[in-house]
Amino acid sequence: MGPLIDSFWRAAAYCVRPRVIFLSAAPLVLIVLLALLLRHFYWDSAVAAMASVLDASTLLASVLSWIESWGVASVMGWLAPLMVVLLVSPVLVVVSLLAVALLMTPALVNMVAARRFPSLVRRRGGAFLASISWSFLSTLMALLALLVSMPLWLIPPLVLILPPLIWGWLTYRVMAFDALAEHASKEERRELLRRYRASLLGMGIVTGYLGAAPSIVWASGVVFAAAFVVLLPLAIWIYTLVFAFSSLWFAHFCLRALEQLRATTPPVNRGPASTPEVVTRMHESPAPTPASLPTPDNLIH
Repeated sequence: MGPLIDSFWRAAAYCVRPRVIFLSAAPLVLIVLLALLLRHFYWDSAVAAMASVLDASTLLASVLSWIESWGVASVMGWLAPLMVVLLVSPVLVVVSLLAVALLMTPALVNMVAARRFPSLVRRRGGAFLASISWSFLSTLMALLALLVSMPLWLIPPLVLILPPLIWGWLTYRVMAFDALAEHASKEERRELLRRYRASLLGMGIVTGYLGAAPSIVWASGVVFAAAFVVLLPLAIWIYTLVFAFSSLWFAHFCLRALEQLRATTPPVNRGPASTPEVVTRMHESPAPTPASLPTPDNLIH
């Protein structure tokens, strides 16, 4: 628990640095532009489609009529936008994660390495294409898990458990790989992922719950519909800052683990010239005696 807590507080302290705040704005701009484009072209049609789907359910219609009997007017007016928001939020989280991984993580890892581990050798065990492939495959697996688990979200306890678990697993896969891609070799990365799998997964789950918390702010029905332009960028920036924190947390933890791994690994002998056996033979070889040295008489004969 010591390295986990130490890297946690270091990552939290790094988040208030101006450079980290500035870097967190770069993915925010891209995601906000994408969200605004989607809202401009698809928001009305998505809400209308969701409303038609909800109207087709007889069970839901009876529930809505029961709610309206208690004096709550126009339930469908805020329920359909809320359902659209709940369906879109996992996609926004995944896009935020990929944006941070591609744009912010290399810069944040370099900042941590320069400040804490300047002597750590870069062995570049993860190429850029390998990082993209790893993130892409992990994202596909996470989206498939989200899609399969959606029917279970109707059970109240599971909706608070399953999405953060899936996002945490995705965070662990992407952030741990990118934190070690530049400095660790392939063998070192595999060894660290095997040795610290439980700790890294726990870090991913914690950041998964932190990433799910901002959805409470902007998935609020009428308030969200009234203040869409304000709440959506704010929520996405919170998501991005959470993932920036997770990137720093993984960088501090993984680079320290890599440094300890190399400190406990015995050095490899580069050649026979420095081995003790060769040095011993050099000291044990007898010095030439004067009788064995060539003399002028010997050269004449």
